[in-house]
Amino acid sequence: MSSIRSMKGLVGLVTGGASGLGKGTATRLVRQGAQVVIADLPNSPGKEIAEELGENCRFAAADVTSEDDVKNAIALAKSSFGKVDIAVNCAGIGIALKTYNFNKGRAHLLHEFQRVLLVNAAGSFNVIRLVVGEMGKNEPDADGLRGVIVNTASVAAYDGQRGQAAYSASKGAIVGMTLPIARDLASQGIRVNTIAPGLFDTPLLASLSKKVRTFLGRTVPFPSRFGSPEEYAHLVESIVANPMMNGEVVRLDGALRMQP
Repeated sequence: MSSIRSMKGLVGLVTGGASGLGKGTATRLVRQGAQVVIADLPNSPGKEIAEELGENCRFAAADVTSEDDVKNAIALAKSSFGKVDIAVNCAGIGIALKTYNFNKGRAHLLHEFQRVLLVNAAGSFNVIRLVVGEMGKNEPDADGLRGVIVNTASVAAYDGQRGQAAYSASKGAIVGMTLPIARDLASQGIRVNTIAPGLFDTPLLASLSKKVRTFLGRTVPFPSRFGSPEEYAHLVESIVANPMMNGEVVRLDGALRMQP
């Protein structure tokens, strides 16, 4: 068990870190002894959250689809904390549009489909391709490990519902690229894994009415409720800590299988 890693002394970059799963992850990593850069949009509360988390957290205003923004976030981690050991991709968006609305005679807007894939899939890849260059400079541990990537997919990658063509495609892309990227980076000692959450208490679901939220929570076999960002963050920590976790996609969904 000596190879199980502690979070103490590690440096993480968390995209989408100003809310939901990203905020929960950034908070847990800092509380477990890591140093973290939260990367989120300029109009997010990321700066305030970083200040609340204290001296071991910084905020970088960043759009994950921007090469310059991501490079600046990585540079902030390097200048503030000296390195980057962990990158957690939580930034993402979602829409609900059917492929074709026959009542209105309207096709799914192509630019909306492209936008969701750009942010969720290409944005995650943009972060990965840039941050691993910095991770590759780290001194390897006894296993040769230099860094860990954790991506966020969704059960929609497997059980996409009506109106989720764009979202499911974007999350399916994240699932599909996990193994090849893990294989690409294996020679440098960088592990890559993905979490596919079910129904979690995040801003994407916060706009729903209490009645709808209660109904949806009861569709989860057990526990019959939404997951919490803290539970997602706990799995992130476990993935980082366990040296044999690589190239894997883990569902975190309370045995949920989404209905059509």
